Amino acid sequence: MPLNIENQRKIDINELPKEIPDFTSTYEPKDSLIKKWIINWILSAVKNNKIKENDILPKKSDISNYLGVSVGTVQNAIRYVEDEGFLKSKQKKGTLISNFTNPVTNTTKSTSKRDKVILAIKKHILTNNYKIGKSIPSARKMSEILSVSQNTTRLAYEYLMREGIIDSRQTRGNDSNWILKKLPEDTNQNYFNIDNFKTDTLVSKLTGDIKIYLCNKCAIGDKIPTHEQLAQIFNVSIKTIHDCISILNDEGIVITRRGKYGTIFAKNPFDKSFNELKENSIFANANDVYFYNYKKIESKIISLIKSQYKPGDKLPSMLDLSLKFDVSTNTIRKAMSSLAQQGFITFGRGRFGGTFLIETPYEPERQPYQWLSINPEFNKF
Repeated sequence: MPLNIENQRKIDINELPKEIPDFTSTYEPKDSLIKKWIINWILSAVKNNKIKENDILPKKSDISNYLGVSVGTVQNAIRYVEDEGFLKSKQKKGTLISNFTNPVTNTTKSTSKRDKVILAIKKHILTNNYKIGKSIPSARKMSEILSVSQNTTRLAYEYLMREGIIDSRQTRGNDSNWILKKLPEDTNQNYFNIDNFKTDTLVSKLTGDIKIYLCNKCAIGDKIPTHEQLAQIFNVSIKTIHDCISILNDEGIVITRRGKYGTIFAKNPFDKSFNELKENSIFANANDVYFYNYKKIESKIISLIKSQYKPGDKLPSMLDLSLKFDVSTNTIRKAMSSLAQQGFITFGRGRFGGTFLIETPYEPERQPYQWLSINPEFNKF
């Protein structure tokens, strides 16, 4: 059912219940407690006509600050609520209240990586003849078997537990904490014939589309459109574009550069002839110079702290610092982590959290030289 844009409303963070879950009074995972908290709120708010279908949930980052937990925990909880049919996700819109009273009208979501991992785990259980009541590989081991992230595997395990296929148990040492409770259904063998379960995810599909776009629009050595421009071209989020470009970078199809150099089209993925852009520049790639870049920014942050802040003060956010120094938030995060490890600053979570100055750091002495990162390939010439 198409969304009625005119009827969409962004829910304010203050509309969420004032009483938040008590994460210290139970051994139940935080994401599970948050899931119940969100579902109870939706049921009550819909009944009292405070929210309606297609209203947009506050940002995950805002909810994480409101609850005092990580964004990842909130993301997991929202995924569980989606599984129950109370929420639905829409690219470039956010997380919307679903018509849980009439599931047929719910927006069908693109197959996610977690969904594919669930099917792959079921296939693994069946093909390896695991017995009911016996241990199955831990989430860490299964993530290695399937070559996916541990977090995705853990989400898949949580889903299978709710389906009653597996169950958790108390363990000793390094034993697996998951046992097989019942065998998954095998009514359709093709259903489990998933040799590469990543191929149907949104990122994978879009990566293929970007490859075609680059071949049609760019020549080898050209600077490709920015992430923001690609997001507008393909009508997806910048985060999705970022994931796609990371894959293309790993495959050598593009080469990422910092600042004004941007991302370069390096290789035509469909041309078997040798037309790859040579790595013969004297300058190393972004990953090689990352270490030196964050050290330079760390020195600038120290100078800022010494001139404007005293112990106990709250420092600017990482986003504000990235805008001030015109660098990525990742560079700021690395520099701030270094200062935290040295005991100069500390991080706090929740609505009263932030970055706080513990002790005024000393500024390193000026060195009579500057860092120059050299591409190892250049030495061959």
